[in-house]
Amino acid sequence: MYEKILVPLDGSELAEVALPYAEELAGRLGSEVVLVHVCESAQEQYHHMHQLYIEKMVAATKRGAKKYLEKPGDRAITVRSVILDGHPAERIVDFADEQGIDLIVIATHGWSGIRRWVLGSVADKVVRATKRPVALIRAKGIHHHELEKGTMNKILVPLDGSKESEAVIPYAEELAARLKGELTLLHVVPPASPVYAIPGETAQLPYTQAEVELLKTDAGSYLEKVANALKDKHIEVKFEVKVGNTGHEIIKLADEVHADLVAMSTHGWSGVTRWALGSTADKVLNGGNTPLLLVGSPGVSAK
Repeated sequence: MYEKILVPLDGSELAEVALPYAEELAGRLGSEVVLVHVCESAQEQYHHMHQLYIEKMVAATKRGAKKYLEKPGDRAITVRSVILDGHPAERIVDFADEQGIDLIVIATHGWSGIRRWVLGSVADKVVRATKRPVALIRAKGIHHHELEKGTMNKILVPLDGSKESEAVIPYAEELAARLKGELTLLHVVPPASPVYAIPGETAQLPYTQAEVELLKTDAGSYLEKVANALKDKHIEVKFEVKVGNTGHEIIKLADEVHADLVAMSTHGWSGVTRWALGSTADKVLNGGNTPLLLVGSPGVSAK
């Protein structure tokens, strides 16, 4: 599930905050890491410098991964690099498909020439265009010394009861099992139900308190069932039921439990544009403070 990991780099320290996550997976799970640098046409004259940089990062990533081995030298660490030409987002997505990449780990912003990889540019386009799982690492405020304890020990997994949202469970489960982490399952009960008012528009009809309590009970039963199935596999897991706006409650609980990672489904594609993402995932992506693992559910309408 995490056999081949791609990490795009643009030559900046900000982009390199993604590396500790790939290093831990390589060291503990035996994943192969592929470091990718994309040169646009205006940068072709600096190709040799880019080659030296990416080779330096390969050596550094191998060193970083080795500290996660149970015994020094008990397994070969595989890290390779490639330099691609073209538009960064397009080339990253296409290369991931060509190589059968299992996970793309990318910083939410970095520095590329005179342009930033801001959320809404390269990283944002990659997560919206690819059908492969993407881990978005927020560069702002992260310091390498904070990652020494491990990067993914506490994982928050939002679920809404649908099979589409459950697409992320195997990914979170493997991380928790292999990295000896803890999962927190979350179901958010909305305070109101959308109803169609006039064609093309919806309104919110608040639930009564009795209806909210019933929904909370149902949500708790659902999460308990999922949690018990994970516990049977010796996964450490707990669950929470909240009432409110889904995106807001995910962000809030992630901060409260000091989650290292939020793992959630994007609920698939809207069918309107290649760059589509579910609204809840959008809110967590743009408003959260925690690294985010997004797993798509192809063929399902985004919510």
